[in-house]
Amino acid sequence: MRRVLILGGTAEARALAASLTGAHVVSSLAGRVTDPRLPAGEVRLGGFGGAEGLAAWLRENRIDRLVDATHPFAERMSAHAAHAARATGVPLLALRRPGWAEEDGDDWRRVPSLPAAAGALPRGARVFLTTGRRSIPVFAARADAWFLARSVDPPEPPVPSNVEVLLARGPYTVDGERALLREHRLDVLVTKDSGGAMTRAKLTAARDAHIPVIMVDRPPLPEGVQATGDVAAAAAWAQG
Repeated sequence: MRRVLILGGTAEARALAASLTGAHVVSSLAGRVTDPRLPAGEVRLGGFGGAEGLAAWLRENRIDRLVDATHPFAERMSAHAAHAARATGVPLLALRRPGWAEEDGDDWRRVPSLPAAAGALPRGARVFLTTGRRSIPVFAARADAWFLARSVDPPEPPVPSNVEVLLARGPYTVDGERALLREHRLDVLVTKDSGGAMTRAKLTAARDAHIPVIMVDRPPLPEGVQATGDVAAAAAWAQG
């Protein structure tokens, strides 16, 4: 029986864990989200102690296949996975949901990083910020702007005076997102190109309201890492 380690608490990671009925599966979650949605099977919470720690864990637990199903912006963990796979010879596959595609009527401005997104904000903007609680300090430095920052868990205090935090977990509805835009008089949306249906409603609401979207592009995968966006293909690879 294959021994498979899945990195990540994404919806794709949970779907993969549920589909691997012919393997011994361990899902590893970083533990940064309070009350995460747990996948089927064995679950490990917490870090490994860097790339070397992950490599040691792969050896000690006789892992046959490693799947990086972390968030598309978990750049450090993906780098650690690639390093550990090279060090141990364990085959690695990245499972990444496809990014979002611009549609007719969208007004997207793509930027390469969070600092670039902060710099691209119009002066005095009222911003719907959906890039995660850890990104708040990057944007709050724009003292001329006001932010509605949505996150699953509270950010580290103190919260800057130009930031209102909205604690919520997807999936979200288009009607709900439209209501937020109206209620807070928001005039720009900042988001990461995370992909997926769970949080796409904000893009539809922004298009309908003729609100521009500052879209942060994904970081590239480590060099040489094979990737798929299909859970079934990842399952076949892991059990093959």
